[in-house]
Amino acid sequence: MATEAALDDSTLAAIDEQLRDTDAHLGNDYPGERDARQAVHTVYVPADVYTPDLPAVWGQRALDAVGEHGGMLRLAQRVVEASREEPGLVRPLGVHDDAPDAQEIESLAAAVTQKLREEPIEDLRIDFEDGFGNRPDEEEDSLAIAAAEHVAQTIAQGSSPAFVGIRFKCLEAPVRRRGLRTLDLFVSTLIRAHGGVPEQLVLTLPKVSTVEQIRAMVTACRALERALDLADGSLRFEVQVETPQLILGADGLITIAPALHAGEGRITSLHYGTYDYSASVGVAAAYQAMDHPAADFAKQHMQLAVAGTGVHLSDGSTNLLPVGDAETVNAAWGLHAALIRRHLQSGIYQGWDLHPSQLPTRFLATFLFFREGFGSAARRLRNYVFKESSGVLDEPATAKALARYLARGLACGAVSAQELNEATGVGPDDLAHLARTGLLPDHSAHQTEERNSQ
Repeated sequence: MATEAALDDSTLAAIDEQLRDTDAHLGNDYPGERDARQAVHTVYVPADVYTPDLPAVWGQRALDAVGEHGGMLRLAQRVVEASREEPGLVRPLGVHDDAPDAQEIESLAAAVTQKLREEPIEDLRIDFEDGFGNRPDEEEDSLAIAAAEHVAQTIAQGSSPAFVGIRFKCLEAPVRRRGLRTLDLFVSTLIRAHGGVPEQLVLTLPKVSTVEQIRAMVTACRALERALDLADGSLRFEVQVETPQLILGADGLITIAPALHAGEGRITSLHYGTYDYSASVGVAAAYQAMDHPAADFAKQHMQLAVAGTGVHLSDGSTNLLPVGDAETVNAAWGLHAALIRRHLQSGIYQGWDLHPSQLPTRFLATFLFFREGFGSAARRLRNYVFKESSGVLDEPATAKALARYLARGLACGAVSAQELNEATGVGPDDLAHLARTGLLPDHSAHQTEERNSQ
């Protein structure tokens, strides 16, 4: 005899009504992962040195630097060896603990060499702020217009990085109008030249201290949209977290999450500013670094704030550059690779690069991170998708994490679509759906049932 449910329709309807605002809040403010590629790095160059061929120039300079110091295979071996020596985080269950063999290291070196030839810069920021300084207005106006024209040219030619834009001066009173004028000139020129908002466009708002500055940026975006006849919400921006006030407000409350939501869906990313933030909390110059405890404190709050929102998160930079004699270069490469591995292990998948010679270790450390865990992640996802028995019981939330990890490796070039399909049994489109939902699309579920019935 069936047991009659105690909660009747009127009670369930009352609960639905009680949680109506909660449902709307979760749906609007925490929609989940954004279905968009995240670059593994952002390269900053002063506006006065930017040229349309800069990515190719940087890629060649990176290869030249590696060639001068033993070659890519030797550097790959060093990065692999260092990754085994670094204590890092506890290695998760199932990740291959043995060092890659010679063939795997050769494959890693070849993949990074190809990356530096084909896509040396994933995200380029033309800098009108710290890297540019204060210049006469006429000079900054001219360079803002020229940068926009050059970006439009590279987009039209198909030679633009996947993401490109400017960092303009902050909204603090002394430079506010100068920064907004540069933003206006760049955006207006680019949109008129391109015929709309390029999908590659990224605008970076630095040194944000208050929620009201975020609201002011939203006001500026809306005004530009009206003036340029753009749809509401067309202009989005990323926020650099470089002041302690954006982590902890004067009222004693955490500020970063309210600031994020004050962007009204326009904020695409939060970027940690290593040196401004460290200096602001009193860290001595010699100890200002991406792995300082003060940096971790700020980034952990940023990571909590973006969780579930679809907003990306980026670490900062190291200013210890691989230039000079062999000992200095190798030490800087080792530090850079270790810092990249550290933020990848911490769940932060992007950082800043400031010099061409940082590109080799950026991609070696990143590709190694995705390649060394590829086999384990692919097997677990395959077992989940095809309901095959294994020693690990994964749930949809874990399936999402596995799929996101594999999708990131695919997007940056660490693994190929063919490798992915052969190892998991799913293609890039189904992988993207798994990364969003933890579930397969209906057509794939049907294919899975057919496969299991054979």
